Amino acid sequence: PHILFEGCSGGAGRFDAGLMYYMPQSWPSDNNDPIERLKIQYGTSLVYPISAITAHVGTSPDELLGRSTSMKMRGAVAMSGTLGYELDAAQLSDADKQAVIRRVAFYKQHRELVQYGTFYRLESPFESNTVAWMFVSPDQKEALLFTFVILGAVQPEPHITKLAGLDPQQTYVETDTNKMYGGDELMQLGLYTTPVQTSDFTAQVHYFKAKD
Repeated sequence: PHILFEGCSGGAGRFDAGLMYYMPQSWPSDNNDPIERLKIQYGTSLVYPISAITAHVGTSPDELLGRSTSMKMRGAVAMSGTLGYELDAAQLSDADKQAVIRRVAFYKQHRELVQYGTFYRLESPFESNTVAWMFVSPDQKEALLFTFVILGAVQPEPHITKLAGLDPQQTYVETDTNKMYGGDELMQLGLYTTPVQTSDFTAQVHYFKAKD
């Protein structure tokens, strides 16, 4: 039997089990808009592993939709798969160039956790204005949480995200803030965040490491 590569490449829906037998990664869609990709990558992850999902940071405004999004938003969504960049770096601002350097370094540091950790879908882009998912290492010593807000509000409400897959007996340190949380606390009470931005299309990344 032959696999017809042009039969599963119409711009979306390119994944199939036969294709994955021959290659470890595939391109789920030509749509690089990060808001659309929230649904694309969430839905694809229901069937296929994160390590198989290629995800690229595209241009802003997006070539298909004309929607403008920050480099942070585009980077966070793409880093939730197999990260790549699909743009002309010479056209980037100095600030965006530095953001790309930081994002690539961060991804290299946590690539194994993202591609081979356990993936938990916490808040669905099909059901809510807020989206959340996370990755947990097999030994439950590390966790990477991604949270997204699609549309901002003049008076944004604080939000609680309940994590999953942690060791309830373990104490975790959020490395950016050095705050300590119990694994049971993060899963049962959740992570309380006060939004500081009222703009659309925002993303936050939280890295937790078990305390030695």
